[in-house]
Amino acid sequence: MRHGKKFNHLGRQTAHRKAMLANMACSLIEHKRINTTVAKAKALKQFVEPMITKSKEDTTHNRRIVFSKLRQKDAVAELFRDVAPKVGDRPGGYTRIIKLGNRLGDNADMAMIELVDYNELYNANKPAKKSTRRSRRGGSKPAAAAPVETKATNEEE
Repeated sequence: MRHGKKFNHLGRQTAHRKAMLANMACSLIEHKRINTTVAKAKALKQFVEPMITKSKEDTTHNRRIVFSKLRQKDAVAELFRDVAPKVGDRPGGYTRIIKLGNRLGDNADMAMIELVDYNELYNANKPAKKSTRRSRRGGSKPAAAAPVETKATNEEE
C-alpha cells in the first residue's frame, strides 16, 4: 500500500533531507545547473520551483519565506536579484531534468537539473514569437518576383 507517500524520503531522516535539499537548491541557484541522481533531481524540482514562483514578487514576506527554506542569504539575494527577472513571464516549469546515464561506481541513474532560461543551447534554436497571424486562405502574398523599375524623367526638357 502507498498510503501517505506523497514525496520521496530519499532514505534520510527529515532534518537531513531538508538540509540536503536546501544545499542542493542553493547550488542550483548559484551555478544554474548541477549533476545529481534522478531521484534527488525530482525531489529538488518539487522543492525549488515554489520558491522561484515566490521570488517573482519581491516582498519582505516572500524573502523571509524563501530564506526559511534555503538558509543562505547569498542564495536568496541571487534568486530575487538575478533569477526572478529572467523567469518573470514564465508561468511555471523553471527547471529541466536531463538524464545522463548511469554512474560508474554504483550504477545509479544520474541526471542534470538546470534552470531553463539559463541554457543558451536550447534557447538559441527557438525563434522569437511572431506577433502577426497567418490566414489559411493565402490572401496577400508579397510580390518579390517582379521588382518595379522606375523611369528617370528629365524635368529640364
